[in-house]
Amino acid sequence: MQNFPYFCSIFQPIIHTRLEKFPSDPLMLYSVVNTKLRDTYASLDALCDDMQVERAWLEERLAQAGFTYNEALNKFW
Repeated sequence: MQNFPYFCSIFQPIIHTRLEKFPSDPLMLYSVVNTKLRDTYASLDALCDDMQVERAWLEERLAQAGFTYNEALNKFW
């Protein structure tokens, strides 16, 4: 496991780049996430897995703007 720190440093920018794909403005984030949920993903877990983002982080960001995820409707309100 000598190369473990090197391995982590290679993939760290990729994870950071994934987060940059989400807008920082909460209303734009709401719009982008709901569009992706409507058009591409059957659940929030599927979106988070594919986009490599933590569900808790995404829900927290949208909760700060007053939105919560409705699993039955597969969208944020």
